[in-house]
Amino acid sequence: MPANKKLKSVLIIGAGPIIIGQACEFDYSGVQACKALKEEGLRVILVNSNPATIMTDPEMADKVYIEPIHWRNIEKIIIKEKPDAILPTMGGQTALNTTLDLNRHKILQKHNVKIIGASIASIDMAEDRELFKNAMAEIGLETPHAYIAHSYNEAKIHQQEIGFPILVRPSFTLGGTGGGIAYNIQDFEEIVKRGLDLSPTTEVLIEESVIGWKEYEMEVVRDKNDNCIIICSIENIDPMGVHTGDSITVAPAQTLTDKEYQAMRDASIKVLRKIGVDTGGSNVQFSVSPHDGRILVIEMNPRVSRSSALASKATGFPIAKIAAKLAIGYSLDELSNEITGDVIPASFEPTIDYVVTKIPRFAFEKFKEADSRLTTQMKSVGEVMSIGRNFQESLQKAIRGLEIGADGLDKPEIKHRSDKERTDIIKNNLRTPNAYRIFFIAEAFRVGLSSQEVNELTGIDNWFLSQIKNVIELETSFSGKNLSTMTAEDLKLLKCKGFSDVSIAKMTDSSETEVRKARERFKIKPVFKRVDACAAEFEATTAYMYSTYDSECESSPSSKKKIIILGGGPNRIGQGIEFDYCCVHASLALRDHGFETIMVNCNPETVSTDFDISDRLYFEPLTFEDVMSIIDLEKPDGVIVHYGGQTPLKLANRLKEHGVKIIGTSPEAIDIAEDREKFKHLVEKLKLKQPTNRTATNLESALKSAEAIGYPLVVRPSYVLGGRAMEIVANEDDLRRYMGEAVSVSNDSPVLLDKFLNDAVEVDIDIISDGQEVFIGAIMEHIEEAGIHSGDSGCSIPPFTLSEDIIVRLKEQVTQLALELKVIGLMNTQFAIKDNEIFLLEVNPRASRTAPFVSKSIGVQLAKIGALVMSGQKLSSLSLPKDVIPNYFSVKEAVLPFSKFPEVDVLLGPEMKSTGEVMGVGNSFGEAYFKAQRAAGVILPKTGNVFISVRDKDKPLVCDVAEELIKIGFSLYATRGTQVYLEEKNIKCKRINKVKQGHPHIVDMIKNGDVHLIINTTEGAVSIKDSFSIRKEANNNNVCLTTTISGAKAFCKAILFIDNFDVLDIESRHASLKTSSH
Repeated sequence: MPANKKLKSVLIIGAGPIIIGQACEFDYSGVQACKALKEEGLRVILVNSNPATIMTDPEMADKVYIEPIHWRNIEKIIIKEKPDAILPTMGGQTALNTTLDLNRHKILQKHNVKIIGASIASIDMAEDRELFKNAMAEIGLETPHAYIAHSYNEAKIHQQEIGFPILVRPSFTLGGTGGGIAYNIQDFEEIVKRGLDLSPTTEVLIEESVIGWKEYEMEVVRDKNDNCIIICSIENIDPMGVHTGDSITVAPAQTLTDKEYQAMRDASIKVLRKIGVDTGGSNVQFSVSPHDGRILVIEMNPRVSRSSALASKATGFPIAKIAAKLAIGYSLDELSNEITGDVIPASFEPTIDYVVTKIPRFAFEKFKEADSRLTTQMKSVGEVMSIGRNFQESLQKAIRGLEIGADGLDKPEIKHRSDKERTDIIKNNLRTPNAYRIFFIAEAFRVGLSSQEVNELTGIDNWFLSQIKNVIELETSFSGKNLSTMTAEDLKLLKCKGFSDVSIAKMTDSSETEVRKARERFKIKPVFKRVDACAAEFEATTAYMYSTYDSECESSPSSKKKIIILGGGPNRIGQGIEFDYCCVHASLALRDHGFETIMVNCNPETVSTDFDISDRLYFEPLTFEDVMSIIDLEKPDGVIVHYGGQTPLKLANRLKEHGVKIIGTSPEAIDIAEDREKFKHLVEKLKLKQPTNRTATNLESALKSAEAIGYPLVVRPSYVLGGRAMEIVANEDDLRRYMGEAVSVSNDSPVLLDKFLNDAVEVDIDIISDGQEVFIGAIMEHIEEAGIHSGDSGCSIPPFTLSEDIIVRLKEQVTQLALELKVIGLMNTQFAIKDNEIFLLEVNPRASRTAPFVSKSIGVQLAKIGALVMSGQKLSSLSLPKDVIPNYFSVKEAVLPFSKFPEVDVLLGPEMKSTGEVMGVGNSFGEAYFKAQRAAGVILPKTGNVFISVRDKDKPLVCDVAEELIKIGFSLYATRGTQVYLEEKNIKCKRINKVKQGHPHIVDMIKNGDVHLIINTTEGAVSIKDSFSIRKEANNNNVCLTTTISGAKAFCKAILFIDNFDVLDIESRHASLKTSSH
């Protein structure tokens, strides 16, 4: 039992949906905490709203609640479950802030629930900028010169004392949300006002700028007996001014002297003692002046953070698991580090004999209007980590793991007319931090800039610059050489420095295959080293490995029956945690059925890269070269490529050509589903319907096709994920612009044109097939009409408007498709229903992002069963129900990152923009939709003013919504066209000016806080442009907004449940399912 004998049950709060600044690292920490506490015999209750997490699997805790992380919902769970304690340090800022809310409303006190892992006083002292600043002064540590402000006028007075540039940091926000650097008074006003608005305590810190200083982080763990250990030091390559989540970072720190390291180590421990963190992990951030070595403390997180996940994966030290045990009363010396088979105690500081590099992944291509400069507010959507024996190897491996089309320090695309213009463009990209700066640094050395010049432009330490310069010098010296003249020493040198086969092929004007053959001829192949937390001082019993070009291989592969699972790489929009969830489930299911499972992935935030999920873990980029090296060594009985999104799918054909056995649906079937012409033949053969469509390879053929099909059209490039560059075009002008701007078209990559089905209902269906039988998981009805990407649309299980006849026909069609494609495993299909006709939109014979949501809704774990079917089992042997008919509603809602990009229009379309998802479960559609909205951070109003502005064809449809809102108690406002229409239908509505009609207009009303709900539908470029300011202000002022009529109808149903909802754990929901046996 735990050291604290009084504790019998603990409530763990999760982090909710994946957002920028808070990604799946909290699923990883939550899973570890659940396991750690269950091991100790405690009853664990978990609450989280994100269905795509492993932590919300029913077996992870004794009771799992998929509920909004909001104090009102958690209060009901506390009343029901009566936990002894609450652990808020595993769910990021969301969990901390929610715990503070519960405390503020005296709920914890009333129900006698103790906070463990961190005290309210320590959370406040670390998170409240003023308290933290004062605390640091008391222990003699310096912080930047700063003031606290609670209003813009107060901030302005302090700004005059500090001058420009000046840093603004809001209190209690996540990922630097609302913060920024101001260089002038106009920027200052905008950032301060936004920061005050986003801070839950309406408080910002106005701080002297330390931009250009070096930035470091210390990951520290402390226990109740004052044992303190540094897990690892992390150095940001980018200097201060770029959020650490957006910086390229390296562990261990490379440019600290021992004296500086010891000073920082001592300071970190002092900070933890002062703040009062004595039961877990914390992260302390420092800034060091490159001029005089002055050290400042910037901030600390009194919880498990993004850096904790990185530090855990970098060292093999399970921070979250140890922190959870410390929270229930253990001390470090009583615990052991299992990576060495429990040989060393957890009080032993990890030591590493390799270099770890983390590079963030961005999604600016999804938000063209967004400011792509990197500042103190985090903007990246994912990250990749790599391990190498030296910095150069580690950096180049990380770059190719990013999957942005770079194989190493590739040349950036520069459109220039002269050498001077080219140099100017390079210098501008060095001065302003951006997603591609590392490539411009390499290019600067190619064009002859010195390390000193690059250092002055970037503020990046000369040590890192000299390492990059050396890589470019090597590249230059081998460029133009003939591969056949290269010696074994030449090739070995390049491989040791991290050059990929593709990079060497580019330098020597040969192919990747030829380089691979040359390596094989010289017997140059990677060896695999183990991550062991002790620099090989003790033997590692855990098979957690990375590749390098060294002498001794520590892999020791077995001769067991084994399956390799290829993961999804870095998170990005369109390919997120849902795919990692599927990979983890595949590994767990196959392990249970006697296979040795081997995971290959390079994402440090995920559960799949936890060393105890699979029998063996290779932390490697998912490129053909890196994956083949592992396959050559392990010789698996099969490889799964269907669970990691497009990342492993792109490798399927080449792996098959090299004799690799891909289990499950064949690469040929995947190709039929992806290839437009082959797919058309399949549809015709099965006598199914598709929207009229054509393929175009140039503008002329596109215009001809459009004329034949008729506008509006959906246009997109072939072979994409997440609706990349997909648009609805209403006329010829729009099509010409799209063909000119949005895509590069060729015979190899044609553009696809489909007739757009206006007002159709869209449906997703997830199934499992074993080639003979088909199990239908669920039919999901989209809440928004067709035209919004399925990843951004809310959806409901069971469907809420479809007739029984349509449902039967859908099941027949999806079964036909699965059997014809010979699907073995999972398949997702999308249909549109218009005027009682079913149109097939697309088929994905692989795991899709809906698999976790469906699994949680119906109580059948699709990814696990899919993996078993892929390994050769039949559905009939897996005792599945024939049909699952839920007697409750599950609603999935998308979570969008517009608060990070205030300049972007929030209007949704066929290109996916959401970073995550939430799930609401209720006895009615209205209750489930209300919970999904609350979980997504949408606070629905109970009463107030509604502004309605809809396109002409929606006017008849909006009448029912308007009447319903009046009945609930809202007052209606509209611009002229909509107001006249409603008045004619005897619906009471006041008129308000459009922006161009002059003050007082609708945007004034929003800014004054007089609008509580907005229904705004638009069509055509002009109307979208005219109403942009309305949507922008709604987003900036947190006003509820829907841009579809169906969304407005759903809001009306949801509003009725604001004070009238219930909570029930997911196992009890599943127990109530009506099933008919197989």
